[in-house]
Amino acid sequence: MSWFEAETAVERVTDVRWSAHVSGHWNIGTNPNGGYLAAIALRALRQLGPHTDPISVTTHFLRPGTAGAAAEVITEVLRVGRTITTARATLVQDGRARLEMIASLADLASPSGIEDALTIAAPPIPPPDQCVLRSGVEQGIDLPILDRVDIMLDGEQATAGQAGAAEVSGWIRLGDGAPPDALALVLFADAFPPSLFGLLGNVGWVPSVELTVHVRRRPAAGWILGQFSTSDLHDGRMIEDGALWDESGALVAQMRQIGLLLSRADASGG
Repeated sequence: MSWFEAETAVERVTDVRWSAHVSGHWNIGTNPNGGYLAAIALRALRQLGPHTDPISVTTHFLRPGTAGAAAEVITEVLRVGRTITTARATLVQDGRARLEMIASLADLASPSGIEDALTIAAPPIPPPDQCVLRSGVEQGIDLPILDRVDIMLDGEQATAGQAGAAEVSGWIRLGDGAPPDALALVLFADAFPPSLFGLLGNVGWVPSVELTVHVRRRPAAGWILGQFSTSDLHDGRMIEDGALWDESGALVAQMRQIGLLLSRADASGG
């Protein structure tokens, strides 16, 4: 069992309740990464019906999770259709809801028979061995998550403020070499440095308010390429868009989130 599987595992308590443990190995500063918490909730949802691949996941983050502590996932099936199951999940710690999620799940291994007509091409960036390891020093915050994922950034965007634009791109994979699946893509969509890092420099922790991920395909084994940008920052709230491609060049996920640019005092992750 991979680190990701073991540390997002859930155990059924009742038909609608699941127990889990939130690891501290996926933290940004002192807080569990939002994509990691979302993956725990999805572990429960994918056991509710015949469909197990998340294709649309919208998560509202109500308050930070607590690392190294027990959690409960409360689930509700909204509809089971022929091709899609839609369900809701609430992740709770210490009696307080930490996130609310609505997800649609399907079977990405069953083709529709409809020919692909449009896609987004992968951007031309250097291969992983020519990129630069993501740095907590550059971002201005401790990154325990780098014990669990490898993130290699485009060398022209790896230093705080170097890009001169709110853009970041690079490669990501699970640190133990486990092949990524559709669930891992939800984590990866929220695991890169915030794209404001490329423009504003040492930004610290930029927490997500809401994150939506659309999974397009099951990824091939190997590295996943990510590209993210922010074109709207107002009153400390940013809108970030991003996409992920597998090593074959296939688009595997798209994302959009609203996040908070915190003051220096709040950006320590507390």
